[in-house]
Amino acid sequence: MTTTAREKVDGNLSNLEFWALPPERRMAAFAELRRREHPAFFQELKLPFVKTGPGFYALARHADVVEASRTPQIFSSEPCSNSIADLPGYLARYFGSMINMDDPRHAKIRRIVSRAFTPRILEKMETDLQATATRIVDDLIEKGSADFVTDVAARLPLQVICDMMGIPERVRPMVYDRTNTILGLGDPEYSGGRDYTRDGITRLGALYGLLKVMVAGYELNHLAMKLARKRRRYPGDDLVSALISAEVDGERLTDQEIGSFFILLVVAGNETTRNAMSHGLKLLTDNPEQRALLLEDFDTHAPGAVEEIVRMATPVIQFRRTLTQDYEMNGHEYKAGDKVLLFYNSANRDESVFENPDAFDITRSPNPHVGFGGPGPHFCLGANLARREITVMFRELFTRVPEIRATGEPDRLFSSFINGIKHLPCEV
Repeated sequence: MTTTAREKVDGNLSNLEFWALPPERRMAAFAELRRREHPAFFQELKLPFVKTGPGFYALARHADVVEASRTPQIFSSEPCSNSIADLPGYLARYFGSMINMDDPRHAKIRRIVSRAFTPRILEKMETDLQATATRIVDDLIEKGSADFVTDVAARLPLQVICDMMGIPERVRPMVYDRTNTILGLGDPEYSGGRDYTRDGITRLGALYGLLKVMVAGYELNHLAMKLARKRRRYPGDDLVSALISAEVDGERLTDQEIGSFFILLVVAGNETTRNAMSHGLKLLTDNPEQRALLLEDFDTHAPGAVEEIVRMATPVIQFRRTLTQDYEMNGHEYKAGDKVLLFYNSANRDESVFENPDAFDITRSPNPHVGFGGPGPHFCLGANLARREITVMFRELFTRVPEIRATGEPDRLFSSFINGIKHLPCEV
């Protein structure tokens, strides 16, 4: 067999059943993929109303994920990075944000967005962050027991993002619900109405799920565009006002681009940070010696704990890239047009990079995880905000309710994209 052959394997990552397996069994499958001489090739899941492509290679090794991330001119984010299949036009208009762009357009929009995070906005965000964490723990103490996801982890990033954007309180429950719908496609709790067969999703189930996602995207996009139009007439001190005035080379974001960025911000900023926090509580509960070490000197160990939580949790499982030309990597020849999936969860457990990779160790150093994406232009723009949110929330928790623990097993999101936890019981 040559290095250019498309080698197919069992234990298909495209099968729905694979993503319903316990996490340990899935990670064992990825460990097998890392040991293979050549990357595995998988057929795409057949989805009604979505054009099925030729398949994809699974990049499971840390070195491959890093190299692909560092060479975006070869491993392109266009036409789509957040979906294995190319996004249909009726979805691309809402989810075609800068994560689905290459430079120079990507770089320009990223610079415009970065300039909107002025010192004044960052200072306000820090104040709001601490005040929100305090209120959350106040409520938790009053309850005594709670669902850590909905009562703690989900509240902080959503509140911070909505405060930053100037989103009115009355519509914030809608924002939370729609983000769950978008990333919960395929999970019965969030999408509802799906009907699975052994080979995939029925046409009716897929249509229902896609309609819900499209409506959710429209509503979030419409909310942000409406707010942008209002801020053009009546500027405020929120992020939307800063976004509409920030410019690079005389170019500003359109209302449509602000809408797409808002969806990216609330979905990525809300879902990923809340899942990192939720995994964090479970990890600290299951590893009492690491918990004791953290509580012994929080300020010293918090930075390492946050990085290790993100490595172990890897909230975003994978992103897609498309080859712009023939390319050889790690002894394998890829062809122009090939799709590859960068499996960050597998890269973060690579035995050649991380000693004892399945162990939770808050003192791990170095810790070159790719939980915020690989190095390169698409490294997570909100990584520092996520780190700050996790640190502030756990400091508030472990200072005021140091006995907080998870009291049951997580109710996990059914997804091949987000390593989500929907519910996690806890007590203080």
